[in-house]
Amino acid sequence: MGPFLSSRCALESGTTVKTVCSTAAAKYSPASQQQMSKEPQSSPLEAALAECTEALNCFLRNQFSESLEMLQPRTRESMYHALIYATILEMQAMMTFEQEDIAHASHTMKEAQEMCQRFRRKNIVSGAFSGRTGGDSCTEEELHAEVCYAECLLHRAALTFLQDENMVNFIKGGIKVRSSYLIYRELNSFIQPNQLPANSVRAHLEGGVALGIGAFNLTLSLFPPRILKLLEFAGFSGDKDYGLQQLHQGATTPNLRALLCTMLLLCYYTFLTFIL
Repeated sequence: MGPFLSSRCALESGTTVKTVCSTAAAKYSPASQQQMSKEPQSSPLEAALAECTEALNCFLRNQFSESLEMLQPRTRESMYHALIYATILEMQAMMTFEQEDIAHASHTMKEAQEMCQRFRRKNIVSGAFSGRTGGDSCTEEELHAEVCYAECLLHRAALTFLQDENMVNFIKGGIKVRSSYLIYRELNSFIQPNQLPANSVRAHLEGGVALGIGAFNLTLSLFPPRILKLLEFAGFSGDKDYGLQQLHQGATTPNLRALLCTMLLLCYYTFLTFIL
């Protein structure tokens, strides 16, 4: 029995070694490596969106320092990292209302806007994006740069109004608001009828446009009718129902701006509806 068991163990051991070697050889064979190389790899834009989403999740878990530390190293190379980094600083400044925090957030948001400008289409000047003509000739990254640029303008306008309530800042903020609205409006007219390729970053683009269009329509609809008519004559739109629809869409689809859409809806339903 001893020699028989020894021979059997040796045979089984040899069979196991052969199986392992065959599996390893198949795994690292040229055909297998070629198949692995064909697997889709995440683009830099997808990776940036994933990292920014994780940083926002840290912010929601009250891990403020951790979220900023995740974003800060790439604020000089990624438009989304720069935008979300500045947005978090802006939200902190609005919670403290300290002039030093507001000034710091405003400066950081200006740097984020300059970063977004680097990724915009080269022949598009500030605020000059034009719907179908501009959209058809833009790459996916350039469309995201337009959304981020418009968002930076909107944030900077809000910070300008908070920083100092004088006529000069009011005019500067108004110009930023109009430039932001025009970009959002043209982007919205482009992505609605256009069948952009379905991918993991499409939802983030649509979420950014839904945030801008929803925020503008909802906010302007709260103005008195006389002022609203003047604003509509100037090219703005103040449709409350459409604004709420856009914000609901942005808040209920998984995208980077879902948090901001949700915060606007909470502010409207829990605060503005009771004082207006």
